Amino acid sequence: MMALFAASVISLAATVRADVGTGEAITTQSDYKDMPDNLETAVFGNGCFWCTEAVFQRVRGVHSVVSGYAGGHVENPTYRQVTTGTTGHAEVIQIKYDPSEVDYDKLLQIFFRTHNPTTLNRQGNDIGPQYRSIILYSSEEQKSIAEDVKQRLGEAEIWPDPIVTEITPLDIFYEAEDYHQNYFNRNSDQAYCQVVIVPKLEKFERLFQDRVAQ
Repeated sequence: MMALFAASVISLAATVRADVGTGEAITTQSDYKDMPDNLETAVFGNGCFWCTEAVFQRVRGVHSVVSGYAGGHVENPTYRQVTTGTTGHAEVIQIKYDPSEVDYDKLLQIFFRTHNPTTLNRQGNDIGPQYRSIILYSSEEQKSIAEDVKQRLGEAEIWPDPIVTEITPLDIFYEAEDYHQNYFNRNSDQAYCQVVIVPKLEKFERLFQDRVAQ
């Protein structure tokens, strides 16, 4: 009975997610004009960007998280276009982080361990290429580190199936619409947030206690 109830809540939440209205964004590019000069950038996608954003907002050393789209072939895509699965884009987040507090390797470990990197074009009930597991690198160093972490975790056999995470160069990151930014913090009582995002946050805090921002 509980399983059926949870499934129905997730289904309802997916509908809410598709039809959500607009709201004031907090975590957008323009809000961070005065960030430190030493910050570096990482771009990841591992399913719904509401989930990924919420996790990385709580990582010590991360100064901003912006939800957006990358990896596709359509210029300036909208959310409605991306949800069709035909633009080639994935829902991703752009992270600005202080490498003296958290390095790229650790961010990748958090990325891999807070989603299922073995399901192609799917995370739970979110299905389609826009939800694929993807790392978009901006330098050869990032590419090398990403490949190394992927190999290490694959050899550790944490998951019963092979990792299918895509590692590809970053072309253009498009910032998502305002109502997608800082989503969990502004809508934590929604069904989708409670059923899908909260367990991810709990897993992050359990696996990476030393990286949780205070």
